[in-house]
Amino acid sequence: MVRKAVIPVAGLGTRLLPLTKALPKEMLPILDKPVLQHTIEELVASGIDDIIIVTSARKALIQQHFAPDEDLDMRLRADGKDDLAEALEELASLARITFLYQHGPYGNGTPVLNAARIVGDEPFMVLWADDVFTSAVPRAQQLVAAYERTRAPVLGLMPMEPSESQRYGVPVVEDDLGAGLLRISGIIEKPSPDAAPSAFASIGGYVVTPGIVAELERQLNRHRHNPDGEVYLSHAIHEHAREYPVFGQVIDGTWWDTGNPLGYLRAQFAAALAHPEYGPELRKLAGGSQ
Repeated sequence: MVRKAVIPVAGLGTRLLPLTKALPKEMLPILDKPVLQHTIEELVASGIDDIIIVTSARKALIQQHFAPDEDLDMRLRADGKDDLAEALEELASLARITFLYQHGPYGNGTPVLNAARIVGDEPFMVLWADDVFTSAVPRAQQLVAAYERTRAPVLGLMPMEPSESQRYGVPVVEDDLGAGLLRISGIIEKPSPDAAPSAFASIGGYVVTPGIVAELERQLNRHRHNPDGEVYLSHAIHEHAREYPVFGQVIDGTWWDTGNPLGYLRAQFAAALAHPEYGPELRKLAGGSQ
């Protein structure tokens, strides 16, 4: 069973500077919730509420957001704002969250490896906190279903335009098993359009198995002999797929990459327009400005 999830948040958020100089990009709001809270709610809705957040000393605001605050609770109740107090209580008890400080060489495989030593010998979910999905079935639940079908590593995929291939890791697809499940034999990082092995992009969201963790450990050992080396999750999946089954699940839904300015604005507008109260008013405003 996939019972645990890892969310790395120690990145610098350089694509959104200067906004993210002091404010973690994971705390940027989508309506009344930060991006990270949307990710955690997605996991909880998918049956995963044991979550490890791999962070850095620069991002204390994240821990503060999810921590209980008795003083604030008492003030809200004294002011008759019981609904807000109860909402904050629900937030503090949303999931079992463990915070872990990142340590190790550069690369997004490092936080995964840090957390794997706590998770132990079992599969776990990895989600990036700047990805937001809207879908009838949560993206994490779709990935779990794919793992339960295959009992092998799974990565989330989305269709892409060939011209976009240089922005993503592109899977080498060997077989289409139906219902969006693809067997893959590797990932090519940011290939040119004429060299892209498929029309799918790896867009974040993984079920990681002990075999992938073992490959990350091998990368780390190579780093010790080559200080300029880096540890990447996609590299570990690529190497593992050379010898063992690995699968991709095409996600049924809409993906918003909030880690860049345009993606963040798109996610914000989409959420506002879908809101039952705000959406109609914003459409009126847009109509009046034309």
